[in-house]
Amino acid sequence: MRLGVLSDIHANLPALEAALEALRAEGVDEVLVLGDLVGYGPHPRQVVRRLMEEGLPAIAGAWDLRVAYPVDRALPEGLGKATLEWTRAQLGEKELAYLRSLRLSHRRTYGNFRLVAFHGRPGRPEEGVDLLGPAREFLTLLERYGAKALLLGGRHLPLARRVGQGLVADPGSVGLSLSGEPGADALLLDTDTLETRFLKVPYDLGPLLFDLRAWGLPPALEKVYRTGRFQ
Repeated sequence: MRLGVLSDIHANLPALEAALEALRAEGVDEVLVLGDLVGYGPHPRQVVRRLMEEGLPAIAGAWDLRVAYPVDRALPEGLGKATLEWTRAQLGEKELAYLRSLRLSHRRTYGNFRLVAFHGRPGRPEEGVDLLGPAREFLTLLERYGAKALLLGGRHLPLARRVGQGLVADPGSVGLSLSGEPGADALLLDTDTLETRFLKVPYDLGPLLFDLRAWGLPPALEKVYRTGRFQ
């Protein structure tokens, strides 16, 4: 089975549309979304509605939880905090209910292949995981969940790593890639062979930047979209 994996869309509709089109062109059998659908970008309502229409399996990221549950969650000053309340105000009850319906994990078995996916560290979606960290951590997680593949969103950096007989991978970010190259990230995973291939999908920045400016969102985001870097 050929699985397409997306993560960290961050309210960027042109990037999402480009990534979905690229995965369709690759002939994937299923698309999985690893959370952070909203936050930062100018299209939170459109992105949530698009995913609702597609009916894709998705899990909750830290930003989805911050927006869906307006409780006192510590958030440092910066681009994210500057867009939080604005993002929440753009969503109606239907979109908020969708975000609240998302689970913290996705577990699926394909024949003899079992996959488990999280946004960030299992049970702590706000905490990123360094995929280049000690192998024993990932071996423990693969064993705990009886999985061949562990997919972790949240770092905005596409990376895949074989650990023992298993695989650990982050698909990168659709809408706010930090790979040092502009464009939408996507991952192709063959569940029979554990082979992976990353896509970097170009998209038209014009409509995105127009909406960013029209809504008065932080102009520093424009540099991130253009360069694939926060600095």
